Amino acid sequence: MTTLFARAALRKDRGSEAIQAAIVTPLLIAFLCMAVAAGRIIQSGSKVDAAAEDAARAASIERSYGAATSAASEAAARSLDDQGVSCASKRVSVDAGGLNVPVGQIGYATVTVSCTVSLSDLLLPGAPGSKTMTSTFSSVVDAYRSRQG
Repeated sequence: MTTLFARAALRKDRGSEAIQAAIVTPLLIAFLCMAVAAGRIIQSGSKVDAAAEDAARAASIERSYGAATSAASEAAARSLDDQGVSCASKRVSVDAGGLNVPVGQIGYATVTVSCTVSLSDLLLPGAPGSKTMTSTFSSVVDAYRSRQG
């Protein structure tokens, strides 16, 4: 008698796994896409940080403001390219005021790198199409290195 009740109960549950799979599968795919987007944002942020460090160091070893600006822009672009980051738009802002301080005093070269990373290829509904990552880094200008005025 119990086997009849068990068989009847099994017949009532037929197809419930398919319904559960139909409900859960899109949620799992959306979760996976969100995890990929979060990973891409975190990874791009750390690579933009590294590019800002490289650019600030390149600016701090130059002797003039113009050379520091061009060296920082080149270093940031090279660093992002070497790390495989493709920016939809890129901006490098340089404050090399530390190159104007007299020899013997400490100055700083500060660089801000902004990179817009595309997320539209993830096809995640409700997600932004892009995210702008910004990083600022300062590097000490050698106090006893000669400078051009």
